[in-house]
Amino acid sequence: MKLKMFLLVALFATCFQLKAQDYKTAVGLRAFWGYALTGKHFLNQDAAVEAILLYRNYGAGVYDYSYFSLTGLYQKHSDIKSVEGLRWYWGFGANLGSWGGDWDYYDNDNDGSFFLGVCGNIGLDYKFKDIPLNLSADWIPTFRFIGWGNGFTEESGGLAIRYTF
Repeated sequence: MKLKMFLLVALFATCFQLKAQDYKTAVGLRAFWGYALTGKHFLNQDAAVEAILLYRNYGAGVYDYSYFSLTGLYQKHSDIKSVEGLRWYWGFGANLGSWGGDWDYYDNDNDGSFFLGVCGNIGLDYKFKDIPLNLSADWIPTFRFIGWGNGFTEESGGLAIRYTF
């Protein structure tokens, strides 16, 4: 489903060959692995910083938990020449947060924790020319080394829609 949505956005942008322009700052919403507020600000033509405040709730069967996290990313952007306004990016950053609920069926004492980790980032970013709108789709693999879920997790990233100015 996530891949289909990503491909649909990429196909839409490619088929209509919409003209795009750069932006300096954007704020908006993200979805897929939870719901988030996001803000992105370009430091120069190719480098940006992004902050993501995420909430995720999961309740199914023996698992019932929710968490908040704050992720800060530094990103390097490069143009994709065949589609004006479409750029790809990669980056890195840090992630911290707190969770609560019942995560582990076998460990009844496991009812909440703080976590901290480092993350990578890779994605696509598109800015429409005639409207102040930006779309992005990305993946944020994370390695948590303190707190809940120590180790690698690939469950982060998503689709963002932002107002640009």
